[in-house]
Amino acid sequence: MDTSVTIAKGALKKRSMRIAGHRTSLALEPEFWAALERIARARTMTLPVLIASIDETRAKETPEASLASAVRVFVLENRI
Repeated sequence: MDTSVTIAKGALKKRSMRIAGHRTSLALEPEFWAALERIARARTMTLPVLIASIDETRAKETPEASLASAVRVFVLENRI
């Protein structure tokens, strides 16, 4: 019997981090986390710094959108 834990496609993975001086958690699919990490590395940024910049833009342009939604749209617009 295989006892390893795998995350099904489409399942959310939650991460906690400090953004703009406060703790927050963000739940995204593993594929979005992987894409965010690639984008952050390509821009020589840490993941929290990249997410903070996405959050800052979201607050200015679409404050009604959730951070998770803003991150997903950002990834789709910046795929590398």
